Amino acid sequence: MTKQLMHISPRQTAKVIAVLWFAFTLPFILMMGAIILGSNAPNKPSVAFLLVFPVLYAVFGYVFTLFGAWIYNQVAKRIGGIEFTTAEAPAKSSVKP
Repeated sequence: MTKQLMHISPRQTAKVIAVLWFAFTLPFILMMGAIILGSNAPNKPSVAFLLVFPVLYAVFGYVFTLFGAWIYNQVAKRIGGIEFTTAEAPAKSSVKP
């Protein structure tokens, strides 16, 4: 069965993407921060500076996803949405081997 995705909720989608960007970047920034702060470099960035990056990723992820979802909705209104095919999943057996 072919279906079309005709509308993407901009705010909800942007919130989800923002949280994902924050969650993906925070561990890397913390690891980089531990390496940088453990080094003997004379000009080390502060911890607060390093923690700003995941927040910036989240903010920009939100804004660009909000804009992208809005554009998608405008295009989908005029020429149709992305088409995809669905099928019923086979029933899982309740008997374990």
